[in-house]
Amino acid sequence: MRIRSARTLPAAIAVAAAVTGSLSWAPTASARSTEPTPSSTPRNAGEAETGGVAILKKDPGGDVLAGASFTLLDSAGKEAANGKTDAQGQLVFNDLTPGVYRLKEVTSGSPLHDTVDDQDVIVTPGVDMPLTIVDPFKDASVLLKAKDDKTGKLLPGSTVNIGSGEKTILTLTTGSDGTASGKLPFNSRNGDFWVKQVKAPEGYEIHKPSKTFKAQPGDPVTVTTTNAKIPLPTEKPTDKPTPDMPTDKPSDRPTPVRPGKDEETPEPSTVGAPASDETAPIAATPASAGSLAHTGADATPWLIGGAGLLIVAGGGALFAARRRRTDSSTDDGSVES
Repeated sequence: MRIRSARTLPAAIAVAAAVTGSLSWAPTASARSTEPTPSSTPRNAGEAETGGVAILKKDPGGDVLAGASFTLLDSAGKEAANGKTDAQGQLVFNDLTPGVYRLKEVTSGSPLHDTVDDQDVIVTPGVDMPLTIVDPFKDASVLLKAKDDKTGKLLPGSTVNIGSGEKTILTLTTGSDGTASGKLPFNSRNGDFWVKQVKAPEGYEIHKPSKTFKAQPGDPVTVTTTNAKIPLPTEKPTDKPTPDMPTDKPSDRPTPVRPGKDEETPEPSTVGAPASDETAPIAATPASAGSLAHTGADATPWLIGGAGLLIVAGGGALFAARRRRTDSSTDDGSVES
């Protein structure tokens, strides 16, 4: 079947296209540069006014892809041709009127691969122009969950990095519902990835060990991190000083010697004793200017002993004075009965 375009190109455009032998691509095209296979096929002289497009379909690893479906639209937006790639990944649209067409990939024919964007192609008379199209691998859908390791409660504020090898590919942070989602790109049919938590939810310890997982293009992947709460301190510190405890260490101060019962008390001297019955007042000895006052239990025995000696001395003096008066009365002529 031969499908022609709704309008033909001017002669100048047709001649220029025949000389250059190239195809025009839209800026969003995801195709590699043309390859010599399949090569341009010259037409018979009677069919020089028609041309064609020969498609070779591959993936990023270089494998050919069968079952990819394409549709070719003319400049008016009408379908000019359609078809699928064969087991060798090839599809040829021929007997096309020279002009500008829009190539649309409907399906990639593979659950691992995505389609490319629509692109413009120019059909030149007399040849089937080769076109190699590379379908990218599908992104995996990643769902991140952060949980309490005891209750399973979803936690906001958990940030993780996801990568492969030495490269970080994706960074996710859980929101108020404790989840986050993103797209994980692939450059092969299988992938080994790692996930590492870089920020823990508030009030939780960070999960330091990294986890690894495997995935394929287009797979839904769920990554879960669990965190333990930061333990509370068992004892609260205090700023109060600790009181000193008494010790049983002996004191270095000397123990005063107290007078015992067996010690002899000296008799009071009668020389210079006062004749009055009143005891002479005790004069206080002024303390030395350079000495410190003694306080406490070590001065008490000395005070008691000194007071006792003064009392004994005063009693002796009183007894001597009374005896003298008695002797004087006897000498003055008193009569004893």
